[in-house]
Amino acid sequence: MKSNIELYTVQKVKEHREDADMSIRYFADCLNVSHQFISKIEDATSDKAYNLDHLNEIAKILKCSPRDFLPEKPL
Repeated sequence: MKSNIELYTVQKVKEHREDADMSIRYFADCLNVSHQFISKIEDATSDKAYNLDHLNEIAKILKCSPRDFLPEKPL
């Protein structure tokens, strides 16, 4: 089960991905991971989560800051 910070981060990445109109498959290809991996990350019941390296690469792909995926205050 994901922690609160992981759930928050996953949701923010998903929002940015969808705002960029990227499918899971295209996003996964850009990140050089499988679409199944992204699907598991976006599944709240899975224990898979992004790591800091993922968030850095995602920020490059989505042309935003890694801070965009983190809460302003601790959860």
